[in-house]
Amino acid sequence: MKTILITGGAGFIGSNLTEYFLNKGYFVRCLDNFSTGYHHNIISFLDQAHYELIEGDIRDLETCRKAVIGVDYVLHQAALGSVPRSVNDPITSNEVNVSGFLNLLVAARDAGVKRFVYAASSSTYGDSESLPKVEDVIGKPLSPYAVTKYVNELYADVFAKTYGMELIGLRYFNVFGRRQNTRGAYAAVIPLFTKLLIQHESPTINGTGENSRDFTYIDNVIQMNELALLTQDPRAVNTVYNTAVGDRTNLNELVTYIKEFLSTYDPQIASLEIKYGPNRVGDIPHSLASVEKAKQLLGYQPTHAIREGLQEAVRWYWEHKELL
Repeated sequence: MKTILITGGAGFIGSNLTEYFLNKGYFVRCLDNFSTGYHHNIISFLDQAHYELIEGDIRDLETCRKAVIGVDYVLHQAALGSVPRSVNDPITSNEVNVSGFLNLLVAARDAGVKRFVYAASSSTYGDSESLPKVEDVIGKPLSPYAVTKYVNELYADVFAKTYGMELIGLRYFNVFGRRQNTRGAYAAVIPLFTKLLIQHESPTINGTGENSRDFTYIDNVIQMNELALLTQDPRAVNTVYNTAVGDRTNLNELVTYIKEFLSTYDPQIASLEIKYGPNRVGDIPHSLASVEKAKQLLGYQPTHAIREGLQEAVRWYWEHKELL
Protein backbone atom coordinates (compact mmCIF):
# COMPACT_ATOMS: atom_id res chain seq x y z
CA MET A 1 0.00 0.00 0.00
CA LYS A 2 1.40 3.37 -1.06
CA THR A 3 1.27 6.32 1.32
CA ILE A 4 0.34 9.81 0.16
CA LEU A 5 0.81 12.96 2.19
CA ILE A 6 -1.79 15.57 1.27
CA THR A 7 -0.98 18.95 2.74
CA GLY A 8 -3.96 21.22 3.17
CA GLY A 9 -5.95 18.00 3.29
CA ALA A 10 -8.87 19.57 5.16
CA GLY A 11 -9.32 22.25 2.52
CA PHE A 12 -11.45 22.27 -0.61
CA ILE A 13 -9.10 20.59 -3.07
CA GLY A 14 -7.19 18.61 -0.45
CA SER A 15 -10.29 16.94 1.01
CA ASN A 16 -11.52 15.97 -2.45
CA LEU A 17 -8.13 14.44 -3.23
CA THR A 18 -8.19 12.64 0.12
CA GLU A 19 -11.58 11.09 -0.58
CA TYR A 20 -10.52 9.99 -4.05
CA PHE A 21 -7.24 8.35 -3.07
CA LEU A 22 -8.71 6.66 0.01
CA ASN A 23 -11.28 5.08 -2.29
CA LYS A 24 -8.44 3.98 -4.59
CA GLY A 25 -6.80 2.06 -1.73
CA TYR A 26 -3.99 4.39 -0.69
CA PHE A 27 -3.00 5.25 2.85
CA VAL A 28 -3.58 8.99 3.13
CA ARG A 29 -1.95 11.24 5.70
CA CYS A 30 -3.38 14.75 5.98
CA LEU A 31 -1.42 17.74 7.25
CA ASP A 32 -3.47 20.85 7.96
CA ASN A 33 -3.44 23.72 10.44
CA PHE A 34 -7.14 24.51 9.82
CA SER A 35 -6.50 28.14 8.97
CA THR A 36 -8.53 27.72 5.78
CA GLY A 37 -9.50 24.04 6.07
CA TYR A 38 -12.48 22.68 7.99
CA HIS A 39 -13.12 19.65 10.18
CA HIS A 40 -16.44 19.06 8.44
CA ASN A 41 -14.52 18.38 5.21
CA ILE A 42 -12.70 15.40 6.74
CA ILE A 43 -15.05 14.10 9.44
CA SER A 44 -16.07 11.12 7.29
CA PHE A 45 -12.42 10.05 6.96
CA LEU A 46 -11.43 10.11 10.63
CA ASP A 47 -12.57 6.57 11.47
CA GLN A 48 -10.98 5.01 8.39
CA ALA A 49 -8.02 2.73 9.07
CA HIS A 50 -6.03 4.08 6.13
CA TYR A 51 -6.33 7.74 7.13
CA GLU A 52 -4.18 9.79 9.48
CA LEU A 53 -4.54 13.42 10.47
CA ILE A 54 -1.64 15.56 11.62
CA GLU A 55 -2.70 18.98 12.81
CA GLY A 56 0.26 21.23 12.14
CA ASP A 57 1.73 24.05 10.10
CA ILE A 58 4.04 23.77 7.09
CA ARG A 59 5.90 26.83 8.40
CA ASP A 60 7.40 24.49 11.02
CA LEU A 61 10.18 22.34 9.55
CA GLU A 62 9.95 19.63 12.23
CA THR A 63 6.23 19.24 11.55
CA CYS A 64 7.05 18.75 7.87
CA ARG A 65 9.70 16.16 8.72
CA LYS A 66 7.20 14.26 10.86
CA ALA A 67 4.58 14.39 8.12
CA VAL A 68 6.78 12.83 5.40
CA ILE A 69 7.98 9.82 7.41
CA GLY A 70 7.24 6.71 5.35
CA VAL A 71 5.60 8.71 2.57
CA ASP A 72 5.83 7.64 -1.08
CA TYR A 73 4.16 10.67 -2.65
CA VAL A 74 3.34 14.24 -1.66
CA LEU A 75 0.36 16.16 -3.02
CA HIS A 76 1.07 19.66 -1.76
CA GLN A 77 -2.11 21.75 -1.62
CA ALA A 78 -1.47 23.80 1.53
CA ALA A 79 -1.25 27.52 0.77
CA LEU A 80 -2.80 30.86 1.50
CA GLY A 81 -4.77 31.48 -1.66
CA SER A 82 -6.51 34.63 -2.88
CA VAL A 83 -4.98 37.60 -4.64
CA PRO A 84 -6.79 40.13 -2.40
CA ARG A 85 -5.56 38.37 0.75
CA SER A 86 -1.97 38.60 -0.47
CA VAL A 87 -2.39 42.28 -1.32
CA ASN A 88 -3.66 42.94 2.20
CA ASP A 89 -1.06 40.76 3.94
CA PRO A 90 1.91 39.88 1.71
CA ILE A 91 4.14 38.80 4.61
CA THR A 92 1.91 35.93 5.77
CA SER A 93 1.28 34.80 2.20
CA ASN A 94 5.04 34.62 1.66
CA GLU A 95 5.68 32.78 4.93
CA VAL A 96 3.14 30.08 4.09
CA ASN A 97 3.50 29.83 0.34
CA VAL A 98 7.28 30.22 0.04
CA SER A 99 8.88 29.32 3.39
CA GLY A 100 6.34 26.57 4.02
CA PHE A 101 6.87 25.18 0.53
CA LEU A 102 10.65 25.16 1.03
CA ASN A 103 10.29 23.40 4.38
CA LEU A 104 8.25 20.66 2.77
CA LEU A 105 10.67 20.32 -0.15
CA VAL A 106 13.61 19.88 2.22
CA ALA A 107 11.71 17.38 4.36
CA ALA A 108 10.62 15.39 1.29
CA ARG A 109 14.16 15.41 -0.10
CA ASP A 110 15.62 14.11 3.16
CA ALA A 111 12.92 11.44 3.52
CA GLY A 112 13.41 10.11 -0.02
CA VAL A 113 9.89 10.87 -1.21
CA LYS A 114 9.41 9.38 -4.69
CA ARG A 115 7.44 12.20 -6.25
CA PHE A 116 6.26 15.65 -5.16
CA VAL A 117 3.23 17.11 -6.96
CA TYR A 118 2.33 20.65 -5.99
CA ALA A 119 -0.41 23.18 -6.59
CA ALA A 120 0.95 25.91 -8.81
CA SER A 121 -1.24 28.75 -10.10
CA SER A 122 -2.44 30.42 -13.28
CA SER A 123 -1.57 33.71 -11.55
CA THR A 124 2.02 32.99 -12.65
CA TYR A 125 1.09 34.22 -16.14
CA GLY A 126 0.83 37.74 -14.71
CA ASP A 127 0.71 40.52 -17.27
CA SER A 128 1.22 38.24 -20.26
CA GLU A 129 -1.61 39.08 -22.67
CA SER A 130 -1.25 36.06 -24.94
CA LEU A 131 -4.21 33.65 -25.09
CA PRO A 132 -4.42 30.78 -24.60
CA LYS A 133 -1.83 30.54 -21.84
CA VAL A 134 1.00 28.19 -22.77
CA GLU A 135 3.26 26.88 -20.01
CA ASP A 136 6.57 28.37 -21.17
CA VAL A 137 5.25 31.88 -21.93
CA ILE A 138 4.66 33.90 -18.76
CA GLY A 139 4.70 37.58 -17.82
CA LYS A 140 5.48 39.54 -14.68
CA PRO A 141 3.41 38.72 -11.57
CA LEU A 142 0.62 41.15 -10.69
CA SER A 143 0.20 40.32 -6.99
CA PRO A 144 2.19 39.05 -4.00
CA TYR A 145 0.30 35.76 -4.30
CA ALA A 146 1.45 35.36 -7.90
CA VAL A 147 5.05 36.02 -6.83
CA THR A 148 4.86 33.26 -4.21
CA LYS A 149 3.50 30.69 -6.65
CA TYR A 150 6.15 31.53 -9.23
CA VAL A 151 8.85 31.15 -6.58
CA ASN A 152 7.45 27.66 -5.88
CA GLU A 153 8.11 26.72 -9.50
CA LEU A 154 11.65 28.12 -9.33
CA TYR A 155 12.42 26.17 -6.15
CA ALA A 156 10.96 22.99 -7.66
CA ASP A 157 13.17 23.35 -10.72
CA VAL A 158 16.27 23.88 -8.59
CA PHE A 159 15.50 20.90 -6.32
CA ALA A 160 14.94 18.67 -9.34
CA LYS A 161 18.28 19.64 -10.89
CA THR A 162 20.29 19.83 -7.67
CA TYR A 163 18.93 16.87 -5.70
CA GLY A 164 17.46 14.62 -8.38
CA MET A 165 13.91 14.89 -7.07
CA GLU A 166 10.80 14.27 -9.19
CA LEU A 167 8.52 17.31 -9.03
CA ILE A 168 5.45 18.31 -11.04
CA GLY A 169 3.61 21.61 -10.72
CA LEU A 170 -0.06 21.94 -11.64
CA ARG A 171 -1.09 25.46 -12.54
CA TYR A 172 -4.67 25.53 -11.33
CA PHE A 173 -7.12 27.72 -13.21
CA ASN A 174 -10.06 28.89 -11.06
CA VAL A 175 -10.96 25.56 -9.52
CA PHE A 176 -14.52 25.11 -8.22
CA GLY A 177 -16.78 22.35 -6.92
CA ARG A 178 -18.07 20.52 -3.88
CA ARG A 179 -16.68 21.56 -0.47
CA GLN A 180 -15.38 24.92 -1.71
CA ASN A 181 -15.74 27.48 1.06
CA THR A 182 -18.56 30.01 0.78
CA ARG A 183 -17.59 32.02 3.85
CA GLY A 184 -15.20 34.82 4.65
CA ALA A 185 -13.81 37.83 2.86
CA TYR A 186 -11.84 35.72 0.38
CA ALA A 187 -14.47 33.26 -0.82
CA ALA A 188 -14.10 32.44 -4.52
CA VAL A 189 -16.65 33.82 -6.94
CA ILE A 190 -18.66 30.64 -7.66
CA PRO A 191 -19.36 29.57 -4.06
CA LEU A 192 -19.90 33.19 -3.02
CA PHE A 193 -22.40 33.93 -5.79
CA THR A 194 -24.17 30.62 -5.20
CA LYS A 195 -24.50 31.31 -1.49
CA LEU A 196 -25.85 34.82 -2.02
CA LEU A 197 -28.40 33.72 -4.60
CA ILE A 198 -29.62 30.86 -2.39
CA GLN A 199 -30.13 33.47 0.35
CA HIS A 200 -31.98 35.74 -2.13
CA GLU A 201 -29.23 38.36 -2.04
CA SER A 202 -27.78 40.11 -5.08
CA PRO A 203 -24.13 39.28 -5.85
CA THR A 204 -21.77 42.04 -6.97
CA ILE A 205 -19.63 41.50 -10.06
CA ASN A 206 -16.29 43.30 -10.04
CA GLY A 207 -16.07 45.37 -13.22
CA THR A 208 -18.37 45.07 -16.22
CA GLY A 209 -18.69 41.30 -16.05
CA GLU A 210 -16.71 40.83 -19.25
CA ASN A 211 -13.62 39.53 -17.43
CA SER A 212 -13.30 35.84 -18.23
CA ARG A 213 -11.75 32.78 -16.63
CA ASP A 214 -11.06 29.15 -17.44
CA PHE A 215 -13.26 27.77 -14.65
CA THR A 216 -12.13 24.23 -13.82
CA TYR A 217 -14.28 21.64 -12.04
CA ILE A 218 -12.73 19.70 -9.17
CA ASP A 219 -12.94 16.32 -10.93
CA ASN A 220 -10.63 17.59 -13.67
CA VAL A 221 -8.15 18.63 -10.98
CA ILE A 222 -8.31 15.22 -9.31
CA GLN A 223 -7.59 13.58 -12.66
CA MET A 224 -4.55 15.80 -13.21
CA ASN A 225 -3.15 15.03 -9.76
CA GLU A 226 -3.49 11.30 -10.33
CA LEU A 227 -1.88 11.47 -13.76
CA ALA A 228 1.00 13.53 -12.39
CA LEU A 229 1.44 11.12 -9.51
CA LEU A 230 1.55 7.97 -11.62
CA THR A 231 3.17 8.90 -14.94
CA GLN A 232 6.19 6.81 -15.83
CA ASP A 233 7.18 8.96 -18.80
CA PRO A 234 10.46 10.72 -17.94
CA ARG A 235 9.50 13.58 -20.29
CA ALA A 236 6.43 14.26 -18.14
CA VAL A 237 8.33 14.87 -14.88
CA ASN A 238 10.05 18.00 -13.56
CA THR A 239 7.84 20.43 -15.39
CA VAL A 240 4.56 22.32 -14.96
CA TYR A 241 1.13 21.82 -16.49
CA ASN A 242 -1.93 23.95 -16.95
CA THR A 243 -4.76 22.33 -15.03
CA ALA A 244 -7.89 23.61 -16.71
CA VAL A 245 -10.53 22.88 -19.33
CA GLY A 246 -9.30 24.99 -22.22
CA ASP A 247 -12.41 27.16 -22.43
CA ARG A 248 -13.36 30.49 -20.87
CA THR A 249 -16.52 31.98 -19.42
CA ASN A 250 -17.07 35.62 -18.50
CA LEU A 251 -18.64 36.62 -15.19
CA ASN A 252 -21.94 37.66 -16.76
CA GLU A 253 -22.28 34.24 -18.35
CA LEU A 254 -21.21 32.57 -15.12
CA VAL A 255 -23.85 34.19 -12.96
CA THR A 256 -26.50 33.47 -15.62
CA TYR A 257 -25.63 29.76 -15.46
CA ILE A 258 -25.70 29.73 -11.65
CA LYS A 259 -29.11 31.42 -11.60
CA GLU A 260 -30.40 28.97 -14.21
CA PHE A 261 -29.35 25.90 -12.23
CA LEU A 262 -30.48 27.27 -8.85
CA SER A 263 -33.85 28.22 -10.30
CA THR A 264 -34.69 24.55 -10.74
CA TYR A 265 -34.73 24.35 -6.92
CA ASP A 266 -36.09 27.84 -6.20
CA PRO A 267 -37.79 29.69 -9.11
CA GLN A 268 -37.57 33.06 -7.29
CA ILE A 269 -33.81 33.10 -7.84
CA ALA A 270 -34.30 33.71 -11.57
CA SER A 271 -35.53 37.25 -10.95
CA LEU A 272 -32.75 38.37 -8.59
CA GLU A 273 -30.74 41.31 -9.94
CA ILE A 274 -26.96 41.45 -10.29
CA LYS A 275 -24.92 44.44 -9.04
CA TYR A 276 -21.65 45.78 -10.44
CA GLY A 277 -18.68 47.27 -8.62
CA PRO A 278 -15.07 48.33 -9.30
CA ASN A 279 -12.40 45.96 -10.60
CA ARG A 280 -10.23 44.27 -7.97
CA VAL A 281 -6.56 45.21 -7.60
CA GLY A 282 -4.27 42.54 -9.07
CA ASP A 283 -6.94 40.92 -11.23
CA ILE A 284 -6.17 40.01 -14.82
CA PRO A 285 -8.90 40.63 -17.42
CA HIS A 286 -8.86 37.26 -19.17
CA SER A 287 -7.52 33.79 -18.53
CA LEU A 288 -7.65 30.82 -20.86
CA ALA A 289 -5.41 27.77 -20.73
CA SER A 290 -3.94 25.56 -23.38
CA VAL A 291 -4.13 22.00 -22.05
CA GLU A 292 -2.32 20.44 -25.01
CA LYS A 293 0.83 19.74 -23.01
CA ALA A 294 -1.13 17.82 -20.35
CA LYS A 295 -3.00 15.90 -23.04
CA GLN A 296 0.18 14.93 -24.88
CA LEU A 297 2.44 14.06 -21.95
CA LEU A 298 -0.04 12.89 -19.29
CA GLY A 299 -3.02 11.70 -21.32
CA TYR A 300 -5.30 14.28 -19.69
CA GLN A 301 -8.90 14.47 -20.91
CA PRO A 302 -11.10 16.90 -18.95
CA THR A 303 -14.46 15.35 -18.08
CA HIS A 304 -16.40 18.46 -17.05
CA ALA A 305 -16.89 21.68 -18.99
CA ILE A 306 -18.25 24.73 -17.16
CA ARG A 307 -21.96 23.89 -17.41
CA GLU A 308 -21.56 20.25 -16.35
CA GLY A 309 -19.35 21.22 -13.44
CA LEU A 310 -21.58 24.07 -12.32
CA GLN A 311 -24.67 21.91 -12.38
CA GLU A 312 -23.00 19.40 -10.04
CA ALA A 313 -21.56 22.12 -7.81
CA VAL A 314 -24.87 23.97 -7.48
CA ARG A 315 -26.64 20.75 -6.57
CA TRP A 316 -24.03 20.08 -3.85
CA TYR A 317 -24.44 23.56 -2.36
CA TRP A 318 -28.22 23.25 -2.42
CA GLU A 319 -28.03 19.91 -0.61
CA HIS A 320 -25.55 21.31 1.95
CA LYS A 321 -27.16 24.66 2.71
CA GLU A 322 -26.22 24.22 6.37
CA LEU A 323 -22.60 24.90 5.38
CA LEU A 324 -23.39 28.23 3.75
